[in-house]
Amino acid sequence: MTELRRRGGGGDTDNSDANISDKEADGEERQASPEEAESKAETPDVPPPSENTPHCLNKALEGLPPRWKNYWIRGVLSLAMISGFFLIIYLGPITLILVVMTVQIKCFQEIITIGYRVYHSYELPWFRTLSWYFLVCVNYFFYGETVADYFGALVQREEPLQFLARYHRFISFALYLAGFCMFVLSLVKKHYRLQFYMFAWTHVTLLIVVTQSHLVIQNLFEGMIWFIVPISIVICNDIMAYLFGFFFGRTPLIKLSPKKTWEGFIGGFFSTVVFGFLLAYLLAQFQYFVCPVGYNSETYRFTVECEPSDLFVLQEYTLPAVVQNTLGKETVQLYPFQIHSVFLSSFASLIGPFGGFFASGFKRAFKIKDFADTIPGHGGIMDRFDCQYLMATFTHVYIASFIRGPNPSKVLQQLLVLQPEQQLSIFNTLSSHLRERGMLPPAGL
Repeated sequence: MTELRRRGGGGDTDNSDANISDKEADGEERQASPEEAESKAETPDVPPPSENTPHCLNKALEGLPPRWKNYWIRGVLSLAMISGFFLIIYLGPITLILVVMTVQIKCFQEIITIGYRVYHSYELPWFRTLSWYFLVCVNYFFYGETVADYFGALVQREEPLQFLARYHRFISFALYLAGFCMFVLSLVKKHYRLQFYMFAWTHVTLLIVVTQSHLVIQNLFEGMIWFIVPISIVICNDIMAYLFGFFFGRTPLIKLSPKKTWEGFIGGFFSTVVFGFLLAYLLAQFQYFVCPVGYNSETYRFTVECEPSDLFVLQEYTLPAVVQNTLGKETVQLYPFQIHSVFLSSFASLIGPFGGFFASGFKRAFKIKDFADTIPGHGGIMDRFDCQYLMATFTHVYIASFIRGPNPSKVLQQLLVLQPEQQLSIFNTLSSHLRERGMLPPAGL
């Protein structure tokens, strides 16, 4: 805590006195190496999470070695979470959006709470209030953009929404400026440096959590398959890497996460690629999963009806000569999306874990085991979604780079927002274009 006291002090003399008194009071620190002393000084004390495993589960597993007890706790809770995930998918897009928002808020709360626990002794003015205020501002901006893009017809029917949609970005900027001014007014002389630390802490948290969760929802509107497959393959990789590491792990993978092994990493990779390939084949058969999520302004409901694109239509592929000799077949029928799933699975297995390593480094910096104790055996919500956010960004970039074409539902919503004369001009231009291509009969017939 020496460094924290040094940062909070008002002058060099007070800091020197505090440092001397600290060293006199702590005999062990005087004997430690300079590196260890610096590490101890710079690392704040964060209270460890409490044990919250259900009593019935603890009682059922008592007598087992700690390693196997943790294995069963993680297994039971993993099955419960997977079952909940299936239920959420069944309930449809609106439920998925609400769940993403809930997860986002919980992840934000866990990271901000760590910052608050680290610096709570300084009683920084308005820190928590401003953190949540900025969360509201950023969500208002992102979700307002989504409403304007996908719910244009609804916006046109409601006059208050028309005003909010027209001046959305100005309102968002004004709200942020209000928070910025409040932060400047809250600055206190002896806490300047810490307050700017926490200002940066809040904004980096918003960048990691809110921006990524917005991309998750954008992926969902491209079709539920772009939401389900990326999330599922990360879950699969996490489970299979854990199982391979638990039973066969011998070789450490990275110092940041000592329990990770090469055996788990490699086993998780091959398992995830196979799982993603099969899951893609299964989901590509159903219109409910492959169609872009749209909003029907007449029924006020989300719709997932369309003519599936070529990406989700079976096509015949010629196998390489080596594979032909092995399988005795020259061609195979696949959905093109299955090929894309291999790239998604490879990213989830090879690059995705670095999101977890990043989180491990963050937790080691503050000497905590987990972000929170929300899920017994797993830690906090952020512990489960550290890789998911990285995967969401990759999926969004992948869709934009290699997949996305015009979204008819989104284009229609934007057309409905235009003035009548603009709509009529577009109608006439489109009619002329279709007649030239022979898709409409000539005018006058």
